[in-house]
Amino acid sequence: MECERGDVNATNDNNPKAGACPICRRPVDPAFSPFCSKRCADIDLNRWLSGVYAVPVTEEEDEDGERPREPGEET
Repeated sequence: MECERGDVNATNDNNPKAGACPICRRPVDPAFSPFCSKRCADIDLNRWLSGVYAVPVTEEEDEDGERPREPGEET
């Protein structure tokens, strides 16, 4: 079964200029999409690896199902 995806917008809605590199806002090069160059792709990768970008999470339970103890909390 073929899936019709013509109504899906593949661009980032938060990007003020569609088709622009998220690092330097130059036009996107298809070889490095969504970036304009290897340099901008590497800058973005470094930001992820160094923790500049992070996905916020809240851990309510530990892996074993128990709530993690706070520092100074007795068992």
